[in-house]
Parts: sequence; structure tokens; C-alpha cells
Amino acid sequence: MLLEVAELAVDVPTPSGLQRVVDRTSFSLGEGESLGVVGESGSGKTMTALALMALTPEGARVSGSIRFEGRELVGRSEDEMMQLRGDRIAMIFQEPMTALNPLRRVGAQVAEPLMLHRGLSKREAQARAVELLNHVRLAEPERAARSYPFALSGGERQRAMIAMAIGCAPHLVIADEPTTALDVTVQARILALIDGLKSESKMAILLVSHDLAVIAGHCDRVIVMYAGMIMESGPVEAVLRQPRNPYTLALLEARPRPGAPRGARLATIPGAPSVAHGHHEGCPFAGRCALTVDICRTVTPPEVAFGAGHISRCHRAGEVGFAP
Repeated sequence: MLLEVAELAVDVPTPSGLQRVVDRTSFSLGEGESLGVVGESGSGKTMTALALMALTPEGARVSGSIRFEGRELVGRSEDEMMQLRGDRIAMIFQEPMTALNPLRRVGAQVAEPLMLHRGLSKREAQARAVELLNHVRLAEPERAARSYPFALSGGERQRAMIAMAIGCAPHLVIADEPTTALDVTVQARILALIDGLKSESKMAILLVSHDLAVIAGHCDRVIVMYAGMIMESGPVEAVLRQPRNPYTLALLEARPRPGAPRGARLATIPGAPSVAHGHHEGCPFAGRCALTVDICRTVTPPEVAFGAGHISRCHRAGEVGFAP
């Protein structure tokens, strides 16, 4: 197994003390596989991704286990993680305009990992950077390499980020909302590009998104997170067509419906999202969930298996109706 995460917890400092934002999360990812992570804002998706890269906020505490290619990453030094980042593990960040250095040319930024991890000279790395920009289908790659990030469109910047991520042929690429703020046409092209690169190189993809349609169309398996906890996981087909968790079902029911009458109101989930489950017992979705009973508020729900790797964390998982 390429990546094995067990009981991962992340506590971040706040004015009122440490707050748990990822709560005992466990999952795995095999070589060449794509895993989607979906949930509302504040569900712990991005913090989980950052924990894998050891890029959590200053003062955060990470516990549990993250094993990558058989090596434990939790507790490794920054120097050791720098040897992995951009080489064996790479990340496509949510907003390339802030992730890219505005004071450096795009080509130089794409070339940097090649010099650091592959020992290429500056000239060799810059030539390879142009090749990579061309590989991600960026029009006029030479011009793009000479440009600063502000001179590129959002879609072009995201392609440059992908070129930087794949330059050293990593075994795992973490894509954190890679199509945020892009129009639907550019979004489709970026996702198709990621799919193509995955097929070419057999790299594993961890795709973080709030968009169920994106997850359904581009992932083999999915984990559904809420308040830092995995509520449901399994093959995409099983989880999204036959959800066994009230939160997953609520997300599916709140999505836009093709062919719905003009002006029809979208379904909503009652209440406000819980940003973190903290150290309290009980189900984090209790209260917002229509199936809430007393035990939901006091006892952490168990994992219930439904076959073929499909697992739901819910006291009443067997009563959850299938999405229409």
C-alpha cells in the first residue's frame, strides 16, 4: 500500500486553546488509485491534506500514523520532509495565485524542484520546465515560462502548478480543490488533464473537493468528512448511489438537480456546520441530522460495514434511505 493513515488527529491552537480539526481519521491509498475527500467547508479536508505534507499551521499537534511507502512521516524533521515534498509527494494547491511566488517567473518556479531533487543545472531545469508546461497543454509554454504569475489566467496558473507538481514524477499527488474559481469549461479541462497524467504515470491522486460530481467522475473511492471525522467511505459507486450515512445523503439531496423547474429551491441541511468535533463524545452531525436520538449525542458512532469496503459511522446506518 502506498499510503496508510491510521488514527490521524490534528489539533490547532486557538485563543481558547487547542481545537481538534481532524479527529481519528484512517484511510489508505494504493499505487495508481484515486481517492476523493468530500465535505462542507470546515470539515477537515484541507487540514488532512496538509498533515500528509507536514504543512499544518505553526503550533499544531499531529498524532496518529501516516505511513508513506512504508515509512512513518509523523514526527519526521522538516529537513526530511523537504526531501519528500516535490519529489515523492507533491501538492496542487487550491489557489495558484497565492501558492505561486508573485516575484519569480513561472519557469523558475517549475524548475526549482528539478534542481533540488534531480540535480539538474539551471539551464537544464529551465528547459525541462518549458517541456512540462507544454506537457500540461499550456499554450505558448516559452512565453508562460518567462511570465510572472499575474500575467497568466487562472487556468494557466493552475496548469503551471500541475507542471510543478509532476516535474519529479511523484508517486502521490494531493490536489486540494484544484478547480476552485475556474469556469466550468476550464474546470473540465484541468480535471481531464489530471486524469490523463494519472493514467500515464500510474501516480496516486488524493482529490479534495466539495463537489460531489467531480468526485463521482474522477475517483475510485471516496471518504466523506464532517467536523474532522470520516462519516462514510468506500467505492464511489456504492457511497454516492447507495449512501448509508445521513450526512452523505444530506449532501446528495442538497445538490442541484438537472431538469429541475426554473426557480425551484434547493434542499438545505438544517443548522450550521460544526467546524470541529473536538474531544467531545457523540456524533458531530447530531442535531442537524433528522435521525438524531439520545445515543447520538453521547456515544461516538461505531463503524458499520456494508461490504466491499463500504463503511458508515452511524448508530442508525441501517435506516438510511438511498438517494433518489
